[in-house]
Amino acid sequence: MASSGLANPTRSEILNLYRALLRTARQFCDYNIREYTKRRTVDAFRHNQNLTDSSSVFAAYSDGMAQLEVAKRQAIIYSMHAPKVKSVMEIKQAD
Repeated sequence: MASSGLANPTRSEILNLYRALLRTARQFCDYNIREYTKRRTVDAFRHNQNLTDSSSVFAAYSDGMAQLEVAKRQAIIYSMHAPKVKSVMEIKQAD
């Protein structure tokens, strides 16, 4: 998944990053943080979908990889301090 040097990421690398960010979002116990992470991922990829300049694509991909690492660390930290009670939205979705 890592890009070598300053070469542009391939389409499959970008899709793998997108899927990894969404998988990481599912790991958050808290509904609000989980939904925010999913929404932020989708919004960022939609915003950057029309990038054509190779330096812009590489910068967006690099930023996404950095965000993935942050999200993974935060998911672990949040799991240690998971809320004891489900949110109202989680209870409504279960019905």
